[in-house]
Amino acid sequence: MRFDVLTLFPRMFDGILGESILKRAIEAGLIQVEVHDLRFWSADKHHKVDDKPYGGGPGMVMRPEPLFAAVEELQKRVTKDMEQRSHVVLVSPQGERFTQKVAARLAEKPNLLLICGHYEGVDQRAIDVLVDEEISIGDVVLTGGEIPAMALVDGVARLLPGVLGDESSTQDESFSEGRLEYPHYTRPAEFRGMNVPGTLISGDHSRVARWRSRAAFTRTLQRRPDLLL
Repeated sequence: MRFDVLTLFPRMFDGILGESILKRAIEAGLIQVEVHDLRFWSADKHHKVDDKPYGGGPGMVMRPEPLFAAVEELQKRVTKDMEQRSHVVLVSPQGERFTQKVAARLAEKPNLLLICGHYEGVDQRAIDVLVDEEISIGDVVLTGGEIPAMALVDGVARLLPGVLGDESSTQDESFSEGRLEYPHYTRPAEFRGMNVPGTLISGDHSRVARWRSRAAFTRTLQRRPDLLL
C-alpha cells in the first residue's frame, strides 16, 4: 500500500517512519510512504502557501493554488505507477472521527493521499474539488494535521497483511469486536503482593477465553458503555 503525505513540515515524519514497526514495514516493501513539502508547489517567490481569510478574522488560510498543483501532480504520478488514483483524505477536526472501522475501510484502499491542514484551515474550493473525505482523530484542535496524519498512517498500516507479523494481533484487541480489550499480564506471577488472576495461569484455554470475554465486557461497561449500545 502507498501513502503520500502532503505537509508543510515533512521532517516531522522522520521519527515515526524511521523507527519500530513502520520502519520494518517500509524496509520489507509492505508499505510505501512518500512525504511531500507543499511549499514545492508554491508559485510565490517566498514559497508562501497561505493568505488572509476573506471576510476578515484571525489567522491565515491555506491557498488553493499550491494544493491543486500538488494533488494533481501526485495523482498523475500515482496513477502512472499504481494504475489507480489515490483516495484523498484531509485530516481535519471537522471530519468523520477516526475509528478502527474507518481504519479498516481505508486499509482496503491501494493508495492514500493525506493532506495536513494548517493555520485557520484550507480554502473550501480545494476541499470541494480535491478531497474525497475529511477525517478527525477526535474532538480536539491541534496546531496542524501532521500528528493526526501520523496516526492515520500507523492505524491503517498495522492492519495490512504482514505488517505486525502475527495476523491475530489485530483481531483480538480494543474495538475489533465492538468492545475494549481485556487486561494483560506477564511474568512474574506475583509482584509486590499483586497476583496474576489464577485462571490465566491454569493452562485451561476455555477458562482463559471465558475470563477474557467477561473482563473485556466489564472494562467496556465501566469505561465506554456507549460501545455496548
